[in-house]
Amino acid sequence: MPAFAADSAQDFVDKAAVGGKFEVDSSQLALNKVQDQSIKDFAQMMIRDHGAANTKLQAVAGEQKLKVPAALDAQHQADLDKLKNGQAPIDPAYVDMQRKAHDEAVKLFEDYASKGDNPALKTFAQQTVDTLKMHRQMIEKIAARQDSITGATTPAVKTDNTPNAAALVPGANSFTEAQAKSRIEGAGYTNVSKLAKDDQGIWRGQATKAGESLAVGLDYQGNVVASK
Repeated sequence: MPAFAADSAQDFVDKAAVGGKFEVDSSQLALNKVQDQSIKDFAQMMIRDHGAANTKLQAVAGEQKLKVPAALDAQHQADLDKLKNGQAPIDPAYVDMQRKAHDEAVKLFEDYASKGDNPALKTFAQQTVDTLKMHRQMIEKIAARQDSITGATTPAVKTDNTPNAAALVPGANSFTEAQAKSRIEGAGYTNVSKLAKDDQGIWRGQATKAGESLAVGLDYQGNVVASK
């Protein structure tokens, strides 16, 4: 996702509208593709809160004769497509995107609430930023809990030890090396070593299962695939 910082009223409206739409669209999609109930509850809250904020932004921007984009930008659409095309459950991917989205939203709204050039939009930013901070705190707690559960939210992809590159989904991978190792071990592998993230965001390394040494991969969704 692109970093957000607003320089003008129209710039703020563009970025706030796109970010808000992404929150609603991704959360509507997540309702049917995540497994953890707390994440479903969070997604429902995003639909409600960001839906209300989007409506308010439309009204304020309209009063200020500013245009509100109706579609996502290319990067947010690509992120949404990753969720749409990802194999359920998509808990890790959705949580990761929500963490990034709320970091960006809080910065955007804090900056405009402090330095905004349009009084009406500045008031809107000031009234909204605390809710965004609450969302960020909630998703960080969910993420911390998810990180402590190895392999519980996204089951490993079943393989027959033959290469299955199609099962690994390229994309921005937020797993640290330690988390990647833990996920792979949670899928039943031992002696996990030589982990390195490739240019597609996939962690690759060596591991042992059933006495056999295998090449293993972990994508941003938490899918684990092995090959000889």
